[in-house]
Amino acid sequence: MNRRQFVGHVGALGVAAGITAAAAAGADEFDPVEQPIAELVRAQVQGRTSSLALVHRYLERIARYDRAGPMLRTVLALNPDAEAAASALDAQRRAGKLRGPLHGVPLLLKDNIETLDPLPTTAGSLALAASRHTADAPVAARLRAAGAVVLGKANLSEWANFRSTHSISGWSGVGGQTRCPYDPLRDPSGSSAGSCAGTAANLCAAALGSETDGSILAPASINGVVGLKPTVGLVSGEGVVPISRRQDTTGPVTRTVADAAALIGVMAQPTARWDGVGTLDLAPKGLRLGVLAPPESAHPQVVRQAQDWFRLLEREGFVLVDVKPPAGWTSLSDDELEVLLYDFKADINSYLARLAGTVQSRTLTDLIAFNNSHADTEMPLFGQELFEQAQAKGDRSESRYQQQLRRINETADSSGLAALFERHRVAALVAPGNGPAELIDNVWGDHAENSGGWPTMGSAAAVAGYPSLTVPAGFVAGLPVGIHFVAPRWHDGRLLQIGRAFERARGARRPPKL
Repeated sequence: MNRRQFVGHVGALGVAAGITAAAAAGADEFDPVEQPIAELVRAQVQGRTSSLALVHRYLERIARYDRAGPMLRTVLALNPDAEAAASALDAQRRAGKLRGPLHGVPLLLKDNIETLDPLPTTAGSLALAASRHTADAPVAARLRAAGAVVLGKANLSEWANFRSTHSISGWSGVGGQTRCPYDPLRDPSGSSAGSCAGTAANLCAAALGSETDGSILAPASINGVVGLKPTVGLVSGEGVVPISRRQDTTGPVTRTVADAAALIGVMAQPTARWDGVGTLDLAPKGLRLGVLAPPESAHPQVVRQAQDWFRLLEREGFVLVDVKPPAGWTSLSDDELEVLLYDFKADINSYLARLAGTVQSRTLTDLIAFNNSHADTEMPLFGQELFEQAQAKGDRSESRYQQQLRRINETADSSGLAALFERHRVAALVAPGNGPAELIDNVWGDHAENSGGWPTMGSAAAVAGYPSLTVPAGFVAGLPVGIHFVAPRWHDGRLLQIGRAFERARGARRPPKL
């Protein structure tokens, strides 16, 4: 089955429902565009809208902007059970039986997160087109238990951008090319491209993404939304297609910090180590923030605007101190890749082995063979060098892996982030985020040397498992750019308070003109 056939098979029912549902929703005057989750819930409580009406509104926008118009292609597949689920939640509300703080709120989930809906979980690959599941991943189950409606699956960079060194962010064999809603000619970044672009375009109330290194923060920054990469371990990774169980995590993609807090409050596993989500607007005055200078690859206008962002934080009562990144961070990405190749081989083989018999590819070797035999649909633009490099690795008992793992942990954590937090007595680190978006390049793929200034602290936080957050901060030539924050492990709540203070003062979020 080729990509066009697959998308038509999975998405046809949902698209038709979206088009016909738009007319049925005409009598509902509530417009969910740019509305925070709290308002979506309040409108349902007050009878100004319903969960079913919200689903209809989002389906209509998906039909108008994702399948037609700018053809954003952020939604890989729509859930044919979404309307029935919303109707059931409306009935429960009328009966006074509320499931939780997300009752009736429609969400998109990145298509590497398993759900029990009649949808495959493909990681964007046609090799997993037949992958169905009889249970939700724990993180999806927690959202559903809190009342969320799974509207559909978001497109992503295939295999979460871990297939080729020349990949194009936002492209998958199943979903095609996701586009930046601020300029459809531009790369939405990845790998959570659909989650971030879809949220930015108001095709859902919010979305879930996942990150191994940069896959939430980078596309969130470039698409003008809030992205939280939680402390690794705060959210269950079971039932999520892996790159590295040691480093992967799912996280919320939203339009406001408050919405990110609402989602992580539901997604988080119970643990006494986490500081929780407190009152967002009560970040203590006098908190020290360590400022890292923009990398040399940062856009000149981002460098200039960043000075205004830092002054704004000072006016909000934060104390800013300049810090220098450790020298070892310059080689961290290369050393990290060596470790991830071992991790991916082991973890993807374990994941594939547990899938139902309808999936023929049960090992990394099988995936490589599948891509070779379906090169016209799976590899029309770039290859699978990372798959092949990972397959050439041994297992994680090898001394090479153990040495490299110790090296990146020391570089990122003990001699890196932990040392900076202790030496400078800061509550968080702050740096300009990446962006603006580059043009989609089907010849060369993503331009690593022109990625809009990815801050090295972002990779350090990914390797060390620290929480990180991006918040909309400004625009360059009409394209969004964000500001990034990193806090110590389990201080996700404090990180959200800091991000909320910046968001409140800056107010930079602006929807795309679709």
